Amino acid sequence: MKNLLKTIKHIFIPEQDETFLELIEGIEVIVSKILSLAMIAVIIFAVFDLIVFVSQQLFFTTHPLFKDTLFEIFGLFLNILIALEILENITAYLRRHVFQVELVIATSLIAVARKIIIFDIDKKTGEDLIGLAFAIFSLSISFWIIRSRKNRPSSH
Repeated sequence: MKNLLKTIKHIFIPEQDETFLELIEGIEVIVSKILSLAMIAVIIFAVFDLIVFVSQQLFFTTHPLFKDTLFEIFGLFLNILIALEILENITAYLRRHVFQVELVIATSLIAVARKIIIFDIDKKTGEDLIGLAFAIFSLSISFWIIRSRKNRPSSH
């Protein structure tokens, strides 16, 4: 117990800031790897769920037309794409140890686009649609700003 307290006290000495930061970075990497594995499991299950759903619609319904379930199928596809984008965010962090804001905004755009694609006009209100439109507009402006700053030649 004394050694643990010494170690903790040692970490908080200003001269040991680099050691403390290395400890934090190591924890971040471990958590990111766990999240990556969890996201891979989610993606595999989502693909399996999509295959089962489409198979049921094709082979086990009396009239296998997708007109009633097309938006649900699109939603399942987009869920998988969003999960892949989140996995890309995590792996990009593992590679560079920075969050790529452009990638996060692109993932958010896909998520909001999914909401618009599966939007049920009969069950949702106009305010819901206006909110989604505002989200798309805001994210698009943010994406444009980030992209234009990234593509601008540096003045150094």
